[in-house]
Amino acid sequence: MITHLRIDNRLIHGQVAVAWLKYINAKAIIVCNDKVAQDPIQKMALPMAARGSNVLVFSVEDTLKYEKEHPDENIFVIAKFPQDALSIIQTGVKIKEINVGNAAPIAGTKYVMVTKSIAATKEDAELYQKIADLVGGKLTSQIMPHNETSDFLAALKKAKLL
Repeated sequence: MITHLRIDNRLIHGQVAVAWLKYINAKAIIVCNDKVAQDPIQKMALPMAARGSNVLVFSVEDTLKYEKEHPDENIFVIAKFPQDALSIIQTGVKIKEINVGNAAPIAGTKYVMVTKSIAATKEDAELYQKIADLVGGKLTSQIMPHNETSDFLAALKKAKLL
C-alpha cells in the first residue's frame, strides 16, 4: 500500500530523506515521474541526495507495478507534479495519506505563491481539486511530519486559484 504520497517538485531533499522516510517507516523512497525516470543523470543523482536511503526512480506505470508487487510494504512515493499524483490516484490504488509538500515556482508559468513553499498555477489548482475529489474532498499540506497539516484547498481558494 502507498502509505504516503507527497507532491513535491523538488523531489528529494533533507526533509524528505531524513524526516519523512523515518516518519513513514518506509524501506525506500519512490520518485515518480515519467520524465525523471528516463533521465540517467537524475536517476544517478537522486539517491545521492537521499543520504544513504534506498531510492527508486520510476515512471507512473512502474510505481503502480511496484505497489502491486509489494502489497504489505509501507510505500513512500514522491510525485513530482500533481499530474503524476492524479495518474496514480485515478487507478484506484489505495493510498493512506496524500500531502502537498513543496512546489518551487516554475519559470515561465503564471504561478501564485499559495503558501511560503508552494507555488501553483490555475491548471495546477484544477489538478489538486481533481485529486481531492477522488479522495473524499480533502487535500492537506504539511511541510514536516511534526508540523500541523493545513487545508490546501482552502489555501488555493484564498489565493483565488479555485
